Amino acid sequence: MSDQSADLAFVDKSSAGADERQFHIRVAPGEVSTVALLPGDPGRVPLVGEFLTDVVEVAHHREHRTIVGTYRDRRITVTSTGMGCPSTAIAVEELARVGVTSFIRVGSSAGLQPQVAPGDLLVSEGSLRNDGTTAAYVHPGFPAVPDLELTVALKRHGERIAARAGVACHSGINATDDAFYAETPEWIELLNRQGILNVEMESSALYVVARLRHLRAGMVCSASSNLVAGQSLYGDTHDRLAQGWRLSIEAALEAAVELAL
Repeated sequence: MSDQSADLAFVDKSSAGADERQFHIRVAPGEVSTVALLPGDPGRVPLVGEFLTDVVEVAHHREHRTIVGTYRDRRITVTSTGMGCPSTAIAVEELARVGVTSFIRVGSSAGLQPQVAPGDLLVSEGSLRNDGTTAAYVHPGFPAVPDLELTVALKRHGERIAARAGVACHSGINATDDAFYAETPEWIELLNRQGILNVEMESSALYVVARLRHLRAGMVCSASSNLVAGQSLYGDTHDRLAQGWRLSIEAALEAAVELAL
């Protein structure tokens, strides 16, 4: 080691800033609950807030908007992650530092099997890691899997709530991609052939970070489109997608209450 290197103090990001107001999400210890719902879009945070009482906005910085409210006597945090794995990993890391121990992603995801219709619910049983963020955390063969008990609860409540609304609830393996517009027909066909249920952009980072930090994580999404049935995101599916968002939020909240997260 050179004399110059000996005088340097290298920052350990695994502990820097712990127990303080967090740099990206602008949330401090004591301001959130132990369970957080994670929509991607900050504009959808108020939609979750419609299910809550005594709602307080804690912070809104960059893509990360955070509110806290009450659902059936349980305090619930809602924080938007933005799009993709990098910002999702940051949100989970920083929320964990201020006291959140369980995470449920609620969002949009595109179907890859013909039985998935826009507005259906999609419960994740694990993610194919086609992203760069998790490669920085773990071995290439490390699985991205949600918490088992939480996933079972999400599936149970998702099926009940979807049946009431007249839509379907599917569960299976999803893919997590980094590049939305790089998803070629050949890639979509491969995922379909391998039985992948749906594709989105955040869950692999959520699951890997949660496992490494001894947290619980799961995901229930609304199907935005079907990439193997010619149903484009830009078609006439928005009303069904919006209904699916509400159904997924309700399923996530019911699971959080049942498991006392």
